[in-house]
Amino acid sequence: MKICLFSGTSDGREMSKRLAEIGIDVSVYVATDYGGEEQGEAEGIEVSVGRKTEEEMRELMLKHDLCIDATHPYAVLATENIRSACEAAGIPYYRLKRRETGMDESSYIISFKTTEEAIDWLREKNGRIMLTTGSKDLHKYMVLGSERLYPRVLPTGDSIRLCEEAEIPHRNIIAVQGPFVESLNIALIEQFEIDYVVTKNSGRAGGFDEKLTAAEKCKVPILVIERPKEDGLSADEIFELCRRMK
Repeated sequence: MKICLFSGTSDGREMSKRLAEIGIDVSVYVATDYGGEEQGEAEGIEVSVGRKTEEEMRELMLKHDLCIDATHPYAVLATENIRSACEAAGIPYYRLKRRETGMDESSYIISFKTTEEAIDWLREKNGRIMLTTGSKDLHKYMVLGSERLYPRVLPTGDSIRLCEEAEIPHRNIIAVQGPFVESLNIALIEQFEIDYVVTKNSGRAGGFDEKLTAAEKCKVPILVIERPKEDGLSADEIFELCRRMK
């Protein structure tokens, strides 16, 4: 049995290793060099780096028995392309759904359905904003004034370039690899005198819980971009399906 796994998250890395440990060959596909570096090497796992078109996905899926989509929960377009390629290739598709963190208990959370809604809300506020939503949407936040923005991004050339294109002052760029413990989140909020934190509900695996508790302790509002609705299975459910099909 050979499995095609689209990854780039800690969930995908863990799943690939669990499957390889029981003798299943896994082809892991990640979009970036950083994703490949994080995946690492292990017996039974073949890693391919580089973004794939839907047609390229379809061709490579013809060489596999099933596909697991463990891309980021906010990577909606990637998931759509993977699902469509699976249908075209005629192989089973399983979406690995990351568990969300409940947000009803905190009075510091302000939820928004889209990035644009969060930006509109912030237009009416003053103060420094720490962005922990990645580097791809940085240009959207420029309307708030780049001096106010403190993006926490991956320490890669592409991330820094996107910060520069969004005219973020270099002194504001927090380039470091996460996820982070609560104490480091608190330290960053205090060091940069942050007034608002913007994040996504990336679940425990993405460090959301630690961001939330840090914001609460610092008494700083945390703006959460809601996760797109999706169907999927847990890591344990997918692993058991694959184990039985082996």
